Amino acid sequence: MAKEYKNFIGGEWVDAASGERFENRNPADWEELVGTFPKSDERDVLKAVESAKKTLKDWSNMPIPKRGEILGRAGDIMVERKEEIAQVMTREMGKILKETRGDTQEGIDTAYYAFGEGRRLFGITTPSELPNKTIYTILKPIGIAGIISPWNFPMAIPTWKIFPALLTGNTVVFKPASDTPATANLFMEILDKAGVPKGVVNLVNGPGSKVGEAILKNPDVGVVSFTGSSLIGSRIAEVCGKTLKRVSLELGGKNPQIVMEDADMDLAIEGVLWGAFGTTGQRCTATSRLIIQESIHDKFMSMLVERAKKLKIGNGLNEETDMGPIINEAQMNKILNYIDIGKNEGATLIYGGERYTEGECSKGWFLTPTIFTDVKPDMRIAKEEIFGPVLSVIKVKDFDEAVKVANNVKYGLSSSIYTRNLLYAMKAIENLEAGITYINAPTIGAECHLPFGGVKNTGNGHREGGKWAYEIFSEIKTVYIDYSGKLQKAQIDTAVVK
Repeated sequence: MAKEYKNFIGGEWVDAASGERFENRNPADWEELVGTFPKSDERDVLKAVESAKKTLKDWSNMPIPKRGEILGRAGDIMVERKEEIAQVMTREMGKILKETRGDTQEGIDTAYYAFGEGRRLFGITTPSELPNKTIYTILKPIGIAGIISPWNFPMAIPTWKIFPALLTGNTVVFKPASDTPATANLFMEILDKAGVPKGVVNLVNGPGSKVGEAILKNPDVGVVSFTGSSLIGSRIAEVCGKTLKRVSLELGGKNPQIVMEDADMDLAIEGVLWGAFGTTGQRCTATSRLIIQESIHDKFMSMLVERAKKLKIGNGLNEETDMGPIINEAQMNKILNYIDIGKNEGATLIYGGERYTEGECSKGWFLTPTIFTDVKPDMRIAKEEIFGPVLSVIKVKDFDEAVKVANNVKYGLSSSIYTRNLLYAMKAIENLEAGITYINAPTIGAECHLPFGGVKNTGNGHREGGKWAYEIFSEIKTVYIDYSGKLQKAQIDTAVVK
């Protein structure tokens, strides 16, 4: 019998008010039921918010280094349970064990970064324009943070959001993706064992239409952090804008890898294989466009297809697997529809493009790695986020055209160029419209101590990762201490008298 999971509210494991449940199945073997989860609604969100509200004062008054120590212990526990977390993650969302171990390691790294930041949440101290006056800034929590996370990085991304929210003194209401609730459950167990006080972090499972909307509309939630599609991100900004609630949005991407004729071709092929087909293309930073100089196009594509054919598709729990399943049937059908769109637009399908059903894969949602050539920059497959193992190859004459094509989308998350020419590399850094640029590396591979996010429709200006994530969940308070013993008037008393 499958395990029956619960919500975590007020430090207790509880069922949804509705009494209803939903299933979580293994995308590599849809017959395998990972577990059932509470199908919550606004009543459960209200309980979670009330719990977070009751504990806010005590948690925010705890010294920041002490909060950091708790998060450091969470990192220690994640190290101990790393393989268990990776196994659960692979079962419920499909990516290979090497990647789910990496996903977990990202959470561990983020925990230890938060531990260190507990003694490093610096404000600024600066000279006053007036005598006998000291001025500085401090960070204060916003209050209750609503966290809405995606399924493709079910441990890393929640830690990116929740650890900074907690360290800065906020309490949390967390809605994980309905495709990956078991990993979220493990995360709550870890935080509880690490010593996060009861009620400070609350987990509410359920659909976005009920749980997510209730978080957005609750007046006691002061900040919302969301990672997902630009369409849903726009909806979140609209709802939260009505009450001027702070919102951090990390949204879609249509990321280019440029390959110039002087590039190390073997290295560039390794990069595009990993960027396009790692995590089965189900990353916001996945390489979905290969922009290649025409002089090396044919040779490069021949080499790339031969390498793509060698990728082993299968259950991610098998250590030999290179590429796991699509997350669910609906997403698989969406990707297949985009493949049909590409064909109808006139692009040439040179490899893949089909459902993969050999052996054990017949029980899951598998697709072959898919490569289109003869793609024009204005085709839909070259401009819209597909979120699957589909690579659109665009031929260009020179560097300037490559940059122009790379920027010809509404997104601006990650970008990459392979070249030995320092001039091209530096110009790419300057001119590519993206929040991240890699030189001689694929479009994926962010590290937790650096800012993560993009421009244009990829987000709303905030950055996750490193010290920048803490700005999302903090208010800056400016302090003026006047010990002159008299009224001093800034700007007026400092004015130059002629």
